[in-house]
Formats: sequence, structure tokens, C-alpha cells
Amino acid sequence: MIFSNQVSEFLFAIPFVGILLSIALGPTLVPKLWHSHYFKIALGWIALCTISLFWRFDSLIVIEAFHHTILHDYFPFVILIGALFIITSGIHLTFAGQGTPRTNVLVLAVGGILASIIGTTGAAMLLIRPLIRLNSYRLKKTHIIVFFIFIVANIGGALTPLGDPPLFLGYLKGIDFTWTFRHLFIPWLIVMVPLLVIFYALDRHFFEQEPKNEIIEFQGEEPKMRMAGLFNLIPLLGVVLVVWLSGVWADSPTITMIDLKISHALRDIFIIFFAIISWIATPAGLRKGNNFSWEPFQEVAKIFIAIFITIIPVIAMLHSGEIGPFSGLLAKANPSNMPDNNFYFWATGLLSAFLDNAPTYLVFFHMAGGEAQSLMTILSDTLVAISCGAVFMGALSYIGNAPNFMVKSIAEDAGIQMPSFLCYLGWSFCVLIPLFILLDYLYFIQ
Repeated sequence: MIFSNQVSEFLFAIPFVGILLSIALGPTLVPKLWHSHYFKIALGWIALCTISLFWRFDSLIVIEAFHHTILHDYFPFVILIGALFIITSGIHLTFAGQGTPRTNVLVLAVGGILASIIGTTGAAMLLIRPLIRLNSYRLKKTHIIVFFIFIVANIGGALTPLGDPPLFLGYLKGIDFTWTFRHLFIPWLIVMVPLLVIFYALDRHFFEQEPKNEIIEFQGEEPKMRMAGLFNLIPLLGVVLVVWLSGVWADSPTITMIDLKISHALRDIFIIFFAIISWIATPAGLRKGNNFSWEPFQEVAKIFIAIFITIIPVIAMLHSGEIGPFSGLLAKANPSNMPDNNFYFWATGLLSAFLDNAPTYLVFFHMAGGEAQSLMTILSDTLVAISCGAVFMGALSYIGNAPNFMVKSIAEDAGIQMPSFLCYLGWSFCVLIPLFILLDYLYFIQ
């Protein structure tokens, strides 16, 4: 273990806290400064973390920790996110017709399912613009975008490791590909079904307040979907298959020189290959029709390298257990050496809402022991609590999950007035917290 001095260990968490606070507060308090210089800020926190670790600890140990984190965690994460971003940008959807409560709830339901297949970012970027066009005639449509963030950009991605970044990080740590579906399907239903019902009732209420001539003209029409770029479904399926197969081949040989399993290396190579095929084979006009830009992916890649590096000492501190600086928090999370699943659900969830759900998941994953085999078996309820908290409660704020702010920006560019940060919190807490309390009562209160 890198750390041994309990008194000074906590100081090494400052860069991690700093980058998370920068992500949380920068876009809101100083948006122009943040968007112009966010990578410089991220590099500053990386530099502080790196210098402090090399100053205090043996350089070979620090280099080994950096090598493991970048090669085994960061690169696979960025490669998957980038591939899904490229492939889904080559699929262009168009709905003919106008949005009604029935069609809107259908789009959200389909999007919620797609989120687990192509990721919350992929599903959100694929469907948000067609949904906006579908409801362009509606006077009141802010609630549609808010529920889209709830369902498609967050909660829908709970069923596979491809769905949401926290679950993919768990997969990289050894959680089986099918574990998420087998253990999170019922919690997903408990939240998803009432959420769709609430949306339908609310959308019906606002729809009936629309001018009568607009309702008469459009309420009988059902939108017909047209999809261009169908070829991209092939590389998309290829990505899903290679990620799954890499987990099946868990006992593959290791490339000793770089300490990397052959199955993991082949997974990343094939994912890159499918992304390149998609990019070459897709006409530029399709991506232009989706307003494709590299900026969202670049921002994720640049921010997350800082998160992955600065979290190294935090994870090491958690592994220090009772002799580390988090001993009090560990005692609260694991009274009598038994995990308090209620605590894990709410602590992971509320921190995910105001920081970022991927690193928050990683912190509590390690707080619960960090051993995939035990977390999938005897501690499976604890991992369910951590997973649900990270994925579901990322919807509570604009900064809880990467697609949230992206969807907000796209909607505002289309002329839709979105709630302020605090007003959005009002929406999310009124709608989502009662559902999370229900899930907590059914699953996690012991």
C-alpha cells in the first residue's frame, strides 16, 4: 500500500476533491472561464497530485500506480465512450408527425431501454434532437426534456456495463457482464415504470392545455420514424459483443511486459476498429445532420484523466481500512463489519448527484471492499445499493452525469427554456426522491 502515515494521508485527497468541486461549480459560477480553460484546471490538479506523491513516496510505486490506472481504467473507459459517441453520431433519426403524450412516453421508454445498450450518452445524443423536433409545435415542453434527462440520460442505463460509466468501471474491476441485468432489473422496473406513468399524466395535463386547433390538427397522428445510417448498427453490435466476450474470457493469458490481459487488449483494439469503420463508412452529411462535434467527447476525455489520476491516493486510503483516514466513514458504512446498504445507497447517490457518478461509484466500490467476487455474491445487495445510487441519482442535478448538461445545452439551443440549476433540483427532488425512498424501503433498509 502506498500510504502508511494516517495523519498526512488525507492531504493527498485534496486534488481529487479539487477536481470534483471544479466540475461541480465551474460551469455554474464561472462558465466562460471554465469552458475556455477547463483542461488547464484539470492539468493543475493532476500536477498537484503527481508532485505530492513523488515528493512523499517511492517513485517506482507511484509510477506503477499511475501505469495501472491509466492502462486498466482510463484507456478502456475513454475508448468505449469514444466509440459509442462516434457510432451513434452516424445514425440520424427523423420522426414524421407531432408529439402527443402517447408518442412521447413511447420515445422515452424506448430511449430508456436503448440507454442500457448503447450507453446513456449514446441514447441521449441519438434521441434528443428528434424528440425536440417532434414536439416543436408544443408551447409547454420543458417537462419533456427534464424527464428525458431522468430516464434516457440516467436511469435507463442501469441494465448493462455499457449503459452508464459507473457500471463500466465496475465491469473493468471484475463485475460480470450479466450481473447488472440479473440484479438491477427489478430496481430498474420499480423506478422506471412509475416514472413513465408520472410523465404520461403530466404530459397529458400540459397537452390538454395546448390551443385547441393545434390539438385537433395533430392529436390523431402517430409519428413515423425514419432512420439513416443503419449500417452503424453493425459496428454498434460489434462493440457490445466484444465487451461481453472480453468478460467471458476472464482467464486469458497476460502480456507480462505491460501487465495487461490479452482479452482486454483485443477488446480495446476491436472497439477502436469498429469506431474507425463507422467513421469511414458514414457519409459526412449524416453527422452534420446530427450537429456532430468532437467537443463533448474531448471534454469527457480531458476531465476524466484528472479524475482517474487524482483518485489514486483516495482509493489507497480506503484500502488502508481501519488504520486509514476514512476509518470513521468506514465504521458508519460497515457497522459491526456488516455493510449498511441503506447508507451505501443514499451516500453514493447524493454524492453522485453533486459530484460525478463514475468516480463516486469507484470510491464506494472500494469502501465496500473492492473485491469483485465477494461483491457479486455475499455482498451483492451492497453492490446493488452502490450501483442504483450512482446510476439513478445521477439524475438529481445537471452535473450528476455527463449527458445531463449536454441535453440541457441542446434544448436551450433549440429555444426551449430549461430550468435553472436550483429549479431543476426542485423538479428532480419532487419527482425522483419519493421513488428512491420506495426503492430504499423495498430493497435496502435492513
